[in-house]
Amino acid sequence: MAIAPDIEISRDAVLRPLDEVAESIGLGAHLIEPYGRAAAKISLDAIGELADRPKAKYVVVTAVTPTKFGEGKTTTTVGLGQAFGQLHKNAIVAIRQPSLGPTFGIKGGAAGGGYAQVAPMEALNLHLTGDMHAVTAAHNLLAAVVDNHIYQGNALGIDPQAIAWRRVLDVNDRNMRSIVTGLGGRMDGAPRQTGVDITAASEVMAVLALSRDLHNLRARLGRIVVGTTFDGEPVTAEDLKVAGAMCVILREAIKPNLMQTVERTPVLVHCGPFGNIAHGNSSIVADLIGIRAGDYLITEAGFGADMGAERFFNIKCRTSGLTPDAAVIVATARSLQVHGEANLRKQIENVRLHGVTPVVAVNAFAGDDLDARQEVLDVAAAQGVRAAVCSHFDEGGKGAIELAEAVADACEEPDAFTYLYADELPLPDKIETVARRVYGADGIDIAPAAQRSLDSYDRLGFGSFPVCIAKTHLSISSDPSLLGAPTGWRLPVREVRACAGAGFIYPICGDMRTMPGLSSAPAAERIDIDEAGEIVGLS
Repeated sequence: MAIAPDIEISRDAVLRPLDEVAESIGLGAHLIEPYGRAAAKISLDAIGELADRPKAKYVVVTAVTPTKFGEGKTTTTVGLGQAFGQLHKNAIVAIRQPSLGPTFGIKGGAAGGGYAQVAPMEALNLHLTGDMHAVTAAHNLLAAVVDNHIYQGNALGIDPQAIAWRRVLDVNDRNMRSIVTGLGGRMDGAPRQTGVDITAASEVMAVLALSRDLHNLRARLGRIVVGTTFDGEPVTAEDLKVAGAMCVILREAIKPNLMQTVERTPVLVHCGPFGNIAHGNSSIVADLIGIRAGDYLITEAGFGADMGAERFFNIKCRTSGLTPDAAVIVATARSLQVHGEANLRKQIENVRLHGVTPVVAVNAFAGDDLDARQEVLDVAAAQGVRAAVCSHFDEGGKGAIELAEAVADACEEPDAFTYLYADELPLPDKIETVARRVYGADGIDIAPAAQRSLDSYDRLGFGSFPVCIAKTHLSISSDPSLLGAPTGWRLPVREVRACAGAGFIYPICGDMRTMPGLSSAPAAERIDIDEAGEIVGLS
């Protein structure tokens, strides 16, 4: 029997007052700043106040290579947190904040689903506490200052043809991908070609997610490189004297947001960096709070284990100093039918490459091919991996109890975490290490322009940065048409860019869209207000 729509389940949930949710994880009222009844900001003072408490077990939820429908990572993350509650364990869930672009586009919201979701789903998917808009404003302030600096005489000698800082907008709008600004009269600025990305793709978002405190955020913003001078020297936000103002805009946005699930499990919602060109993980400050606030901290990494989990291990953990105790790999009967057994085996291997114990969560959907579902379990068993079938979408936390028990067991295994590569390894070798060991490539082919960029970044002192490879999420390879776990291919590195503020280098391997477009029937056409003033059509 079909269950009620997500929004009805969310509205019917009996939620706790947020001060009680905060108290349940050791946060006093002085650390909580309410934003209505749906969410509250958490003061960063909580990091210091909780420092003497025991550390929670740290669990990252990742997945096989997703199908176009997604395999239910957020739902599983929420369901697992609720399942620990059923086992009388204090779990905290930490997830990214949804972008308005996908919410009004084809993907819909990202609150989880069914009886494993964050509530109220309207608040989570629509603005929340305004963090996305703060990132948009800080990013676009820098863009405006760049153009104004040139208009006012260009004292720094910025080469207009070498400006890499575009504008951002939290709406899917393909017509903004490539634009010309400054048209009109002399007072309207100098015309130049540029473009607009979605806010989740902003380096400011990546910086916010990787900052440890307000002063670290200020320093990282100052290091953002917007372009180069006519002599080829980098120009930073600090050079333009705007990093301080950007930090002021983000002063509240750096505080994590406290919410709860439909079963009243505490949830930390913070940041939403793009999963293709950024690290695709929620914030470090949320994890630094959550790691001292309960028995288990469960966070989620974007896309498959070759994408979000690899970046979680090698970028986020490098920056936070936290190391995971286990990793959940979400798989479905559907994913096995699309990608085959080899993909699951490779994603298990990708987790083990980092010394982390994997657990396979078989996310059950109505209408599953039961033989395919069993095949997922058989693959896990053959690999010596714990596995459990989960029905949290339909049953909430009690539908993921077996998974929670398996994760608890995995967390007791000896810590063997390791990064994939050393800081001092040259940048081309870091790219090749990820390509060969995680993606299964035979090697890499670096275009001449990309090699020149790598050489330049090494001279600028960026050689110790980790790499964040921008590629398709629809394949372990860089070609979205190659399913399963392809071999006999090489990774083409056509361009390399630096996110100096975030602290990583991102090679571009394939055609990456940093501004999504709308479909022929976007969700925006269905979302409305009914006669009672309630939101309808949100999914």
